[in-house]
Amino acid sequence: MARRPTPPGTPEQSGLGHIADLVRAAIPPLHPAGLPFVATPLAVALVARRRKWVRRVSIGAAVASAAFFRHPNRVPPNRPGIVVAPADGEVALVDTAVPPAELHLGEGEVPRVSIFLSVLDVHVQRMPVSGIVREIAYRRGQFRSADLPEASSVNERNTMVVETANGQLITVVQIAGLLARRIICDAKAGDKLSIGETYGLIRFGSRVDTYFPAGTQLLVEPGQRTIGGETVLAELAS
Repeated sequence: MARRPTPPGTPEQSGLGHIADLVRAAIPPLHPAGLPFVATPLAVALVARRRKWVRRVSIGAAVASAAFFRHPNRVPPNRPGIVVAPADGEVALVDTAVPPAELHLGEGEVPRVSIFLSVLDVHVQRMPVSGIVREIAYRRGQFRSADLPEASSVNERNTMVVETANGQLITVVQIAGLLARRIICDAKAGDKLSIGETYGLIRFGSRVDTYFPAGTQLLVEPGQRTIGGETVLAELAS
């Protein structure tokens, strides 16, 4: 779940408690899906502690996994009618396209923003808007490089449709990439989730597409970097 900032009026800590807060703020927590990838190499390092090279490699693998599965706090903007980035990464496409066929949303093109995630980016996905999850559809496919335009239609993917309080539909697609072999989506149809809330994760390089209702004003350009849960992608038509 997305974490929120400290509420106004909360007493400030001092001493060791304040230092602990600073450490927590500087070192992002770990997403639960990353626990096995960190615990396993640490266990190997402990068992093989007398073998220096094995210990070093195992600790290095644990640190790399902890960095990949980091789950930093994000504070979404509170402006009404906006759609925030569902992921960290680089805007690869700003165009119009037909939503995934498995949703049966018609064959008309709608505005779309595609975000490419490298292995160095935060890989959790966050809700682009507040609303109710109306549908989730998973489709098996290929594992082409996620930065290719055709990845949206041929790669393995998980699609989620969210309905806002105003009845507008936002479609978010988690797309597996060349190295990504596991898409995690914790949301379920009927869930009521808030903007910026974490709902999923893709392992090891991927892409996230967002489809908007016709008339939406897109506010990003290809090449721009996004911060999941904070960067504003678009403003919905009133």
